Amino acid sequence: MRAFAAIIVRDLRLATRIGGEALTLVLFFVMIGVVVPFAIGPDSAQLGRLAPGIVWIAAFLSMLLGLDRLFRADEEDGSLRLFRHSTLPLEALVGAKLIAHWLLTAVPLIIASPILAVLLSMSMEDWLRAVLSLLIGTPALVGFGALGAAVTVSLRRGGLIAPVLILPLCVPVLIFGVGAIAGLGSAQATVFLGAISLVTCAFSPLFAALALRAAED
Repeated sequence: MRAFAAIIVRDLRLATRIGGEALTLVLFFVMIGVVVPFAIGPDSAQLGRLAPGIVWIAAFLSMLLGLDRLFRADEEDGSLRLFRHSTLPLEALVGAKLIAHWLLTAVPLIIASPILAVLLSMSMEDWLRAVLSLLIGTPALVGFGALGAAVTVSLRRGGLIAPVLILPLCVPVLIFGVGAIAGLGSAQATVFLGAISLVTCAFSPLFAALALRAAED
């Protein structure tokens, strides 16, 4: 357990030293909320109806920005090969890196969500549902992202290919994420969203570790 926590702390410290990644994600997230009203128009009622979809699209696209760095830096400096010889199983290591990645990508977006809510004329109730849906659904996006990052870690243009691979997997998350905010049937959508996240978090470290082993062999 101590080694598991050490991996999380290591990734958080490395991201802090590099700096700017969380700010970039937040700025991209907010900029989508700034640009969309110009395209749709100033009608606040229409913006409110479209807000759930815009929030989840903004979150999905923002989290894709940091996807390439999930395993690539460790692959390039040889850390992944060293980790394979540690006492911590590779599956547990991937799980620790997913937790750190969620803290670095999803949490800043959730914290910045009030800004997007104001820009999109969301009500307080809709914003609270949006926060809940992001808390429940973003772990699934991270899990699917880990699969794409692991499969393409050894490819030169892997950062461009991974989003294409995981997009079909993320569509159900986006559908139920939007449904969890929209009001009608939001409780059922939230349950399905939670189920997807639980299954993804349970199996993505296993499949991602398998892909990493295959990439190194």
